Amino acid sequence: MAESSTPAKVELIATKTVQEQLTEGELLVPQKYILKDGVPLPNASVELLDVPVIDLGLLTPSSISVEELDKLRSALSRGCCFHVINHGMTPEFLDKLRESTKQFFAIPVEEKQKYLRPVEDFEGYGNDMVFSEQETLDWTDRLYLTAYPPDQRKLKLWPETPKSLRDTLDQYTSKLQVITETVLKAMARSLNLEEDCFLDKYGEQRKMDARFNLYPPCSRPDRVHGFKPHSDSSIITIVLQDKEVEGLQFLKDDQWFRAPIVPEALLIIVGDQVEILTNGLFKSPEHKVVINAEKERISVAVFCVPDSETEIEPFESLINESRPRLYKKVKNYVDIYFEYYQQGRRPIEAAMIQPRSDYVSLMACT
Repeated sequence: MAESSTPAKVELIATKTVQEQLTEGELLVPQKYILKDGVPLPNASVELLDVPVIDLGLLTPSSISVEELDKLRSALSRGCCFHVINHGMTPEFLDKLRESTKQFFAIPVEEKQKYLRPVEDFEGYGNDMVFSEQETLDWTDRLYLTAYPPDQRKLKLWPETPKSLRDTLDQYTSKLQVITETVLKAMARSLNLEEDCFLDKYGEQRKMDARFNLYPPCSRPDRVHGFKPHSDSSIITIVLQDKEVEGLQFLKDDQWFRAPIVPEALLIIVGDQVEILTNGLFKSPEHKVVINAEKERISVAVFCVPDSETEIEPFESLINESRPRLYKKVKNYVDIYFEYYQQGRRPIEAAMIQPRSDYVSLMACT
């Protein structure tokens, strides 16, 4: 029997968007965004992370490269991310998606409010769910949409301005279907698993949620998070970064590193559900976003998520005497993500069989 992780019912709190507060002439950063004493402060000047660039064309069955598979496995085993090139999308198309994102966030606040996220839902424009008056909020606004499959789209929340956004997002998620299938099959091959094992857990619906992010400039970038430290609850996450403004950082070996910008590439991050499925062989990296004092930053993240009723547990072939089962069987994993996130907790800890300290010791030996 799978263990359900459904959170207790809580009363959600409505809050103004960052853009709305800036439009109203808020001069000081509101206290609810300021990091509390004792919380590590952001630093935009950390070292650059060495992120491998992988040629997706060398991961297809007809052109498989052992060297490229090794690069993939090495990146994911180290709790890292990777860039993919040769993914079938032109730089001009990616720029069109970036520009549509900027244009949406640039329309008047009153018009954007037509797509405002309902308090009890995570889809729509605004900010993430707020569960407590004591929470420290992120300095970001976002537009969160179920993008695939088409019959699950809430089109009333899909902006009509700019006109290009709907069609561009539809094309983008369609193209991501091929990329996702190629990556998940290559991940399986790199571990000598059945080729479709990750795809089978992803499911036939191939659900994709798109999150358009805006990080406005802030007068106190040293005291706020654009996106507080977290790992993703997805199978994988595909990120289109801003072409010019850095901000994404990854935790590696207990140090934070800046993610490089490769304008023509897509950045792929493994989510918690793959860490569970691989019994910890592939690690879901902790990451965050820091804010620029003078420039806004945008990004588009697409989360590939199984149906909430799908049961996730380690593949039996990856459990043995030297590497015992590290995770329980879970489902409804994504459903608890937002509550855990706002509490500064990682949902994957609820799935661990061993205490966190024992898990870290075991990971250090692999």
